[in-house]
Amino acid sequence: MKRKLISSGSPFEPTIGFSRAVRVGPHITVSGTAPIAATGGTACPGDAYGQTKRCLEIIEQAINQAGGKREHVVRTRMFLKDMKMWEEVGRAHGEFFKDIRPAATMIQIVQAIDPSWLVEIEADAIVP
Repeated sequence: MKRKLISSGSPFEPTIGFSRAVRVGPHITVSGTAPIAATGGTACPGDAYGQTKRCLEIIEQAINQAGGKREHVVRTRMFLKDMKMWEEVGRAHGEFFKDIRPAATMIQIVQAIDPSWLVEIEADAIVP
């Protein structure tokens, strides 16, 4: 099967050896996605809701570039710096996926690469 790599242009992609997303057949897998502002740096500092929305926007863009759509998402994984923020993260996720309702996991992590990231999200999609 053909393998399609989607790049975000991150300088870390070649160093770490990863792609923003990979599509193989109908499957699209999106890497852990941080709340990176369009101009660089961290989007919405200190705001878990805003950072979650930004992560999901980046994920949707990668899925679209791979030939999928938001409604093709079947699973998400949310990595939180502090589980006390679960309601803010969950609210943003719920608004984004209100009618899609993918299988989802939310766990607390010790630390992301950048300490200002409050959330990082992965997603999987299957394109019919």
